[in-house]
Amino acid sequence: MRRSPCVSERFVANFRPMKLLRRWLWLLCVLILASVPNVWGQDATDSEGVRPGGISGPVRKAKAVSAKDKHAKASSSDDQQDADAEPTPTRKSKTSKSTHTRSHRARVKSKETLETIPAPTEFTPEGIPRTSAASVIVVDANSGKTLYEKNPDQFRAPASTQKLLTALIVAESGFLDRQVTVQPTDTMAEPVKLNIKAGDTYQRIDLLRALLVKSPNDVARCLARDNAGSIEAFAEVMNRRAQQLGAVHSHFMNPNGLPIPGQYSTARDLSLIARAAYANPTIRSIVCLPQLVFRFANGRTRELENTNKLLRRLPYCNGMKTGYTDSAGKCLIASGTRPGRDVIVVVLGDTSSRVWRDASALLSWSLWM
Repeated sequence: MRRSPCVSERFVANFRPMKLLRRWLWLLCVLILASVPNVWGQDATDSEGVRPGGISGPVRKAKAVSAKDKHAKASSSDDQQDADAEPTPTRKSKTSKSTHTRSHRARVKSKETLETIPAPTEFTPEGIPRTSAASVIVVDANSGKTLYEKNPDQFRAPASTQKLLTALIVAESGFLDRQVTVQPTDTMAEPVKLNIKAGDTYQRIDLLRALLVKSPNDVARCLARDNAGSIEAFAEVMNRRAQQLGAVHSHFMNPNGLPIPGQYSTARDLSLIARAAYANPTIRSIVCLPQLVFRFANGRTRELENTNKLLRRLPYCNGMKTGYTDSAGKCLIASGTRPGRDVIVVVLGDTSSRVWRDASALLSWSLWM
């Protein structure tokens, strides 16, 4: 006897295992449907989550650290290390310091960009580069012949360019491997310092290298006091040596060029000092260094970058010394060489935007004139 389909369906519906299976399937569907809104709304849940302590509001997600972020962090550390050459400011909060560092790097980058874009150089009818500096002289480093001059005997504040004379006296005194112990008075030389500490001991040659490359004022004081016993006694040595070189229109009162009434020089006098320094093998081997590694007495090392940017811009530049104060303006003594010719350019009282361009133009002109 054939059963009707309805009877078969009722049998399946009333079969107990099938009832359980249907219930489990139904429960599974409910669970799946209940979980879908949570998946869809996960971003909303994260953004409006509950913070520790029951404080509601947006929760900041962790951000992946990229290679760029790591580089920025390293640059921040480098900037902090570079601050060793400056007076130590009052410690600020971490957020303020980070913001200041980023702002400083942006200003430096903008400044570098402006300085590295060469502006057109104007020339006189004789083909000599025009400069905006107050006083200029270009001389042959070997013969001393003047190749070009502009107000060369005008009394000017020499700023740190006079450290060439300080270095010359130290180099000529010899015994450069002798130890020097830093005294408390040596460290009193704001604003640019290497931060050598009283009681630390260094070789003279290491301090001389730091002086000519990075130009720290505390190092200048240390070398001067070690050489003559005091800053005042060393100033007398400076003036005596300047007179011997023919720099008779100068008067020096400290070894670092920081402003002080009664201290002055001229572009011509500084060219005479620069020629003597250029002829000294020790100084000549130092002023050409784009950078050097200085080892502090406690074992810490620091890379010092030469303040003379022309060393990195012009392959024929091989020295010498920068300088700047508010009263002196931007100053630069630059030397250059090519086979058969060596020249020295002295630029005093220039501006930040022109000093490198003026000096490089004069170097190029005088080497290939």
